[in-house]
This record gives sequence, C-alpha cells and structure tokens, in this order.
Amino acid sequence: MSNGDIFTGEVIGTAILILFGAGVCAAVTLNHSKAKSAGWIVIAFGWGFGVMAGAYTAAPLSGAHLNPAVTVGVAVDTGDWDKVPLYILAQMVGAVIGAVLTWALYYAQFAANADEKTALPTLGVFSTVPEIRNPVANLVTEIIATAALVLPLLAFGQVDGIGIGPVTEGHGTVVLGSGISVLLVAFLVVGIGLSLGGPTGYAINPARDLGPRLAHALLPIPNKGTSDWGYAWIPVVGPLIGAVLAGLVFNAAF
Repeated sequence: MSNGDIFTGEVIGTAILILFGAGVCAAVTLNHSKAKSAGWIVIAFGWGFGVMAGAYTAAPLSGAHLNPAVTVGVAVDTGDWDKVPLYILAQMVGAVIGAVLTWALYYAQFAANADEKTALPTLGVFSTVPEIRNPVANLVTEIIATAALVLPLLAFGQVDGIGIGPVTEGHGTVVLGSGISVLLVAFLVVGIGLSLGGPTGYAINPARDLGPRLAHALLPIPNKGTSDWGYAWIPVVGPLIGAVLAGLVFNAAF
C-alpha cells in the first residue's frame, strides 16, 4: 500500500464512519427529525453500519483501520510503527470531514434548534459525553471498551477464510480484509455499544471523538453550547491505553 492509498482510504473511510455515526446521533437527538427519540439501539446500529460502510470502502486502499486505537494496537502487535503517524493524520482529517458533512446534512435541524424555547445541547451529536462525570471511572470505561474492540479485531485474523485476502499482516494476522471480517467488526461495534456504551458513549476511537469535537467548536452551530475540552482527553487517552493493552495481550497469547 502506498502512502497516497493509505491517506486516501483512511480519509474517505473515516469520513463515512463519522457521517453515519454522528448522523444517527443527530437523527435521534435533534428536534424536527423523523427519527427523534428513536433510542440507544438505533444509535448502536447506526454506528455499526457506519463502521461497515467506511471499512468496506477503505479496505482495498488502506486496510481500513479508521481508528488510531486500531492502528496503535496493530503496531504493538507487529512492531511496525512506520506508518502510524500517516494513518492517524488521515483518520483525523476524515473525522473532521465527516462531522462537517453531518452538520450540512442536518443544517435545518441545527438552525431550528436556535428557535426552540429550550435549545438542545449539540455536543452529543458530535462527540461523547459521560453520563456520570468521574475521570477515573470514565477513563477505565474507555480502556476496557477499546480493548474489547481491538483484541477481538486482531483475533479475527486467526480464523482461516475470514477475509478475501490479507491487507495488513503481522504474525500471520489479517487485520481487516475485504471479506466477512469487516462485517464481523461492524457487529462487534454494535455489541460494544449495546453492552459497554452506557457510561461514556463508547468513543473507543480517538479520531471519532476529537475530530468531531474540533468541528463542533469551529462550526457556526446556533446555541451549540460548550465543546467540553476538559473532558476531551479521556476519549483520546483511554482508547490508546486500551489498544496498547490489547496488542500486548494478543502478542503474548497468540
């Protein structure tokens, strides 16, 4: 894979992921949306479908990491860190693009929010917000949830025939191919959302949280409220720690 292919694939794939994910949050949250109050199950499946769409699109170009935590977990397993900065840069760019596209798609709903008697906070459309603000508990939640993503993702590559062909290899591991592995990861993300997402909203992806949070801070969203930068480090540091732990466990066990 060339650097250009990696950058293009990760930008496009991550943008699609965020467009679906932030899009379903907007659909369920904002007034005057036909999906208003559809609930947590809808959000979990929306994010899962976003992973599926983004990963299938990006897999032929970049291997479809779409997540700095996945990139770091793979690097810990393989020992190959050369392209980690490129992957993370592309993921951040894609995440901002996806957030801006979500704002454009729901522009009328965001505009109407300014006219409501009680304006809704909009940060939750773009980034995670904990239900109980406890930095230690929130950090632990993100570590565990991300390890629950990265460890199975690495282990999927141990199953013969799980993908059409290897994209990223290390110790015989297929990280993401173009076959059923992408679908399995999508369902894994749905499961994490349903089972582990309640405390913090399951960022499990530094780019997924930080990129849209930056877009939220910069976009002209009426009555948008705070971007909550005091919390922003947790959905970055927690997933990275979880990814390192998952990579070490996988490397030792398999």
